[in-house]
Amino acid sequence: MADILAELSAARRRDAELRARSLPEAELRARVEAMPPPPDFTKAFSGPGFHVIAELKRASPSEGMIRADFEPMALADELAAAGAAALSVLCEPHRFLGSEEFLSAVARRVRIPVLYKDFVTTPYQVLAARAAGASAVLLIAAVLDTPRLDALLELARELRLAALVETHDRDEIAKALDCGARIVGVNCRDLRTFRTDPSVSAELLAGIPADRVRIAESGLRTAEDLRALRAAGADGFLIGTTLMRAPSPGARLRELTR
Repeated sequence: MADILAELSAARRRDAELRARSLPEAELRARVEAMPPPPDFTKAFSGPGFHVIAELKRASPSEGMIRADFEPMALADELAAAGAAALSVLCEPHRFLGSEEFLSAVARRVRIPVLYKDFVTTPYQVLAARAAGASAVLLIAAVLDTPRLDALLELARELRLAALVETHDRDEIAKALDCGARIVGVNCRDLRTFRTDPSVSAELLAGIPADRVRIAESGLRTAEDLRALRAAGADGFLIGTTLMRAPSPGARLRELTR
């Protein structure tokens, strides 16, 4: 998995470099600066109840095709109506079969915040996320050294874009906190075996200060999983495959958060 992260990150850097030839960074920034503020991603995790980031995901490298009848706008409508606090849209096209156009369409469609889910390692990609209409961008600590993570977080703040920093272990959590991350995700997927274990999230969440927004990611399949992780300190939950494999993602979301 670590090799796949590096491979996908490199591929998306190349994609951004190619795009910049026709849409230079200065022009992209000008577009962003003319945009109104997006919905507040951080506030989506306040108040009572289970706050779920429902992920729109067609496929993944580890699981292949997840949802063949993938209709982003219909899914967005259904999940927002079912009480999703926010949506996450996979934008990586090579292995996840995602698209930035999906995110743009969804962001125009719903009133809740939308997370730009991709392998983001450059300022150009952060600008692209904001220009697409995202309220937040995913930054993966495993593929960003401390100076790069710090710089991308600063850029996101400048652009009024929230950043969810994904971590997998205590060292990555420490790096995220040292860089001032306000929203820290704990992904319980083992980067060597692909297996998920929500109990790992429970252990790691305890190391994140309560003044940060703490998000549990991956391997969430039951209402019991959500209750256990909320008791461990999770403020929100990112759920993708469990919803996308369900005949009715909205009904499945209601079951998980009842």
